[in-house]
Amino acid sequence: MRIIAVTTPKVTDDDAQIITRLLDAGVDVVHIRKPCSDVQECRLLLSTIGDDYLRRIVIHDHTELFAEFHLLGIHQNRSVQHLPDGYSGIRTRSCHTFEEIARYKQECDYLFLSPIFDSISKVGYRSRFSDEELRWAAREGIIDGRVIALGGVTFRHLDYLKSIGFGGAAMCGALYSLDAVIPIL
Repeated sequence: MRIIAVTTPKVTDDDAQIITRLLDAGVDVVHIRKPCSDVQECRLLLSTIGDDYLRRIVIHDHTELFAEFHLLGIHQNRSVQHLPDGYSGIRTRSCHTFEEIARYKQECDYLFLSPIFDSISKVGYRSRFSDEELRWAAREGIIDGRVIALGGVTFRHLDYLKSIGFGGAAMCGALYSLDAVIPIL
């Protein structure tokens, strides 16, 4: 099962260290999601991260940084509808319904489905799917190895998510609430 980290929305002084520690600890990919930071702040953050780590980073905002830093890919969402001309990285996307998953699955390497559980990092962002709905979606082939669970996901949920058929788990609150990043895998 793929483990993906999603950053907090604002660049902080600790971000580069946290990102490299997460990747060293076994996180497969880090999604840099910084809607509350400008392109210069994100550029400075990326410039402090080693090349080996950059190849495991997907950017959500300021997509021009993809080519500049040779990142792994770009994440599409409401604010990033189109990819740059000549784009060659991986494509990921946020989805909030089974219909969106079915619509975008063929054009993406993987998709986030959220919120699976009540969010840890977004107050009031409540679970949208029942166990029965998730299991139905898996039986129908909607949830499969290319669908990543997001929203309130913690390490305690991994066995459950695997039993449903998710290909991975994306976490923000569960990772950033730890006092220190420790080897997790």
